[in-house]
Order: sequence, then structure tokens, then C-alpha cells
Amino acid sequence: MPTSLTLTTRALLLDMDGTLVNSDAVVERCWRRWAETNGLDPAEVLRLAHGRQAHATMAALLPDRPVALNRADNDRMLAEEKADVEGVVPIPGAAAFLASLAGLPHALVTSADEPLARVRMAAADLPLPPVLVTAESVGASKPDPEGFLKGAAALGFAPADCLALEDSSAGIAAAVAAGIPVLGIGPRATAHRTAAHAPTLEQVTVTPAPDGTLTVHIA
Repeated sequence: MPTSLTLTTRALLLDMDGTLVNSDAVVERCWRRWAETNGLDPAEVLRLAHGRQAHATMAALLPDRPVALNRADNDRMLAEEKADVEGVVPIPGAAAFLASLAGLPHALVTSADEPLARVRMAAADLPLPPVLVTAESVGASKPDPEGFLKGAAALGFAPADCLALEDSSAGIAAAVAAGIPVLGIGPRATAHRTAAHAPTLEQVTVTPAPDGTLTVHIA
């Protein structure tokens, strides 16, 4: 990967956990409890959990488990996550990055539900993007592309005219399936083929042009 490069796009689709907000401490606490309760290896559970809705992770890990039980555990886990913000902090550079997007087309595309998204963004002291695509917005969790397709449509752009910022395997797969180029953020993204990669948002700047295009510079 070059030491610096630029990408051109018209709109940005932003994942939340791992991309804007570091919520790993909460995610790991909740999933370790669930793994131990269900006799699973916490490390294996956490390998799959990032980026997906909880019920989708449970179904992947325990394919014969009743859907209703997964949904009930999903709801309990969401309640736990909303009540636990210890260790929730912004990804370095996230505040300045989001401030630079004011007035530019961008959306949040997250596997969290809207209340959890609001809790975590507030805990990290970050502003919510003007368009939210959350768990309630979709019928299928990442790695399904539905969320990213809905985000692009809500902003009024074709998927190929957007750029997704993602950290997780499920999120990157979802964006790729939607036909959206990906800027990988953070260490989890390095294992995947993306258009570019940045360790944090401190290395990413966005400059608008008069014709409406956005130049994304990765230092």
C-alpha cells in the first residue's frame, strides 16, 4: 500500500463501531458472557461478532438454535450494551473527521439499533450523521449489503459513487457486495482487500470540490 493516496467519491457511508467509536471493551464483555453461558470459546465468538447484528452472529455460531431464542438474546444484549459505556471512546481523529463532513453527503450505516447508536456516539462525544441506517432499517444484517444500499439510496447516490469506511470482515463484505469501494479503518481491516487503509481517522481528510465530488486523502 502506498504511504499516501487519494480516492474520489461523492458520498461517504460510515460504519460506527471500530470505525468512528471504539466500543471493543463493551462488545468483548457482553460477548464473553454470552459465550460462556452457551459453552463456546469466547475468542471464536469474538472473531465473528464484530460488525454483525447479534442474532446473526448467534445463528452463524449455532445454526440449529431457534431463531426466537437468538432474537431474545439479541434484545437482552442490546439492553446490556446500552447500559454499559465504560471504555467507549472515539477512534482517534473521529471528532475532527466528522466536523469536516458538515454539509457534505454522509450517512451512518451500523448494525447497532438506533438507541444504541445514539448512546455510543454520545458516550464518545461525537455528532450523529444526518442520515442513519440502523438495525431497524434492514431485514438482513451485515455481511448482507442491504444497509449500504439503503444508505446510498437515502443520500441519492449510486453505490459506486459512494465510499464506505469500515473496520470489520462483515462490514467490508457488505460494502463490497453492494458494489461500494471501501476505505478500511483500523487493525481488523488490514486482513481484507480494500481500496485503501488507514490506521485511524487521523490519517483521513476530505476535501469537497465545486462539482460536488469529494477527495479523500489518506496520509
